[in-house]
Amino acid sequence: MEKTALTPKTHTTPPARFSHGVRKGNILQVAGQVGFLPAEEGEPPTPAGPTLREQTLQTLDNVRSVLEEGGARWDDVMMLRVHLTDVDHFAEMNDLYNAYFEGQSLTGPPAARTTVYVGLPPGLLIEIDALAVLDSPRVA
Repeated sequence: MEKTALTPKTHTTPPARFSHGVRKGNILQVAGQVGFLPAEEGEPPTPAGPTLREQTLQTLDNVRSVLEEGGARWDDVMMLRVHLTDVDHFAEMNDLYNAYFEGQSLTGPPAARTTVYVGLPPGLLIEIDALAVLDSPRVA
């Protein structure tokens, strides 16, 4: 089975040797996404804004873009990992997360989730990665 790199049109080339997402068969892994606004190739990435709200909503949209590039949707996601830079942001992030997924029309149970606290480059407050399992492998 071939492993395919996923880079949505809204994403620039990663800053190191990794893929925004990879799919092999029916498994799709989304690399940690941050709250950068969509950008043209060659343009520097720009954060959605300085607030946790702006960055969280953009980060979730960026994860969704990689999922969709690989033929997945939120209902295919088994696990989300949320990386926060500040423990004091947990309650606000949780409220934003809940509101976001209320609007996603999930047809099955929500994904499992883990939240950890990390260091990120200056100005970035949140990073999210995802693991999805699709019903069947991609047919070429």
